Amino acid sequence: MEDFKKLFDSFGKVKVGVIGDVMLDTYMWGAVERISPEAPVPVVTLHKKNYRIGGAGNVALNVQSLGAQVSVLSVIGNDEDGDRLESLLKENTIGTSHLLRSDKRITTNKTRVISRNQQMMRLDSEITKDLDDKDATRLLEGIRLFIEQEKPAAIIFEDYNKGVLTETLIRDAIALCKKAGVLTAVDPKRKNFFSYKGVDIFKPNLKEVKEGLNLLFEDVHKEFLQNIHQELSALLHHDISFITLSDKGVFYEQGKKSAIIASHLRNIADVSGAGDTVIAVASLVYAATKNVHLMAEMANIAGGLVCEEVGTVAINKEKLLHECELLLS
Repeated sequence: MEDFKKLFDSFGKVKVGVIGDVMLDTYMWGAVERISPEAPVPVVTLHKKNYRIGGAGNVALNVQSLGAQVSVLSVIGNDEDGDRLESLLKENTIGTSHLLRSDKRITTNKTRVISRNQQMMRLDSEITKDLDDKDATRLLEGIRLFIEQEKPAAIIFEDYNKGVLTETLIRDAIALCKKAGVLTAVDPKRKNFFSYKGVDIFKPNLKEVKEGLNLLFEDVHKEFLQNIHQELSALLHHDISFITLSDKGVFYEQGKKSAIIASHLRNIADVSGAGDTVIAVASLVYAATKNVHLMAEMANIAGGLVCEEVGTVAINKEKLLHECELLLS
């Protein structure tokens, strides 16, 4: 039987890097009392505004909340949003030594305007073209130094198609990790779906698999998912397929081992950010135990837990420990 208390305590010794698109999430709350005389749009009277860590930064936040030491490796703009995001990361004890600034980028900021608990609109401020060669070279050098100095157990690639993870950078960073014996995990998006050759843990969701492999299907069963693993494996030569199946749970396959793990009954409030939690927990658990079944079980529980909260939230370590003891012991 797994000693979960001991496992959770061991997370404190694990170092993790997160490479990808870090963002600032801005929330503005207000009230709508009238329609504008200038155009047929609601006038929102703002009451409060707050800032949160988003994108790949939220994956780092999940790793940090489990007690591991984590750093972000990315490129953001030389701007006010960048200052704000860096301050938030530091406040949450997330390493920023390899968070680079560039005059050619702006910091991605997603601003949500909310009234009566409903999102009225979202404003996205971002540059989505690939990093130029100079910035990509600087980032790769940062990754090399991070591996050399910090000796991380795992590096997570968190791709949001905002241009930080270019095809060349992905290939070169995976090669650096392989050489140093660092576990690699990826949460892919469609654009670079097949660029993560040789990665250890490949974690798409079912929708991304459908799009990536151009599949049309309704019924999801084990044999069908095993076939998907074979198809992915032929293209990626990776070690573990870990596919999230929304309300049906998760599927994993490694070597001759595979299983669908059903989701636990939850009061779902909001699914945003659940994928970030799943990849963070899976990477950390696998780095600490090398037990693929335990990795899938715990990441599945964690993903369900964060869906009970409104908005994007990081996993609560005590809650997860309690649930693992309750459901897996």
